[in-house]
This record gives sequence, structure tokens and C-alpha cells, in this order.
Amino acid sequence: MPDVDKKRAAHRALVDAVLQGDGKASATQRARAFSNEGLSPPLAELIGKVATRPAQVTEADFAAAKAAGCSEEQLFELVICAAVGESARLYEAGLAALAALGEGAATGEAG
Repeated sequence: MPDVDKKRAAHRALVDAVLQGDGKASATQRARAFSNEGLSPPLAELIGKVATRPAQVTEADFAAAKAAGCSEEQLFELVICAAVGESARLYEAGLAALAALGEGAATGEAG
């Protein structure tokens, strides 16, 4: 198996484990955190920050999510899902950019 295929397989295994592995958070919650869509406040605010502005996450964000009924274990899982989801989107965007660059080179177009 070529190196690139191994990396993609490892990435896919990570995503599958995060979304479908055993956990305290429901599969639906994990999928929503992964995609950063469809969560209700205050969890939506926390997950949105984790995915797009992690330096702005505060203890108050976690406290609000806990007060809304999430356990620490669920929050841990959902934060991991959000981070892996964002990194997966960036990874896929990078692969698409490289593919487009390769197509441009093959057709003689400048990027």
C-alpha cells in the first residue's frame, strides 16, 4: 500500500472511530459536533469555538454546556469530534487543492 493510501486509511479510521466508536455522547451528537451543525445552545457555542476559534474557549463555555446537561465525558468526546471534524475539513480541502493544482499542471494552466 503506497504511503498516501496508508495516510488516508489512517485518517478514515480516526474519523470512523470518533463518529462510530463507543462513547457517552450519542452518535447523533458526535456527528453534529463533527460537522459543527445542528447543536443547540450553549453546546453550539462551545463546539463552534472549538472548531473555528479554539483560543477563545473559556471555562464559562464548558460550565454552560455542563449546566445544560452534558457530562464531562460527553463534553470531552464532543470537543474531540469538533476538532477532528474541523481538521478533516481542512485535510479534504488541502487534498482538493493539490488535486486541482495537479490538474492545472497536467493541462498547462498556471495556478
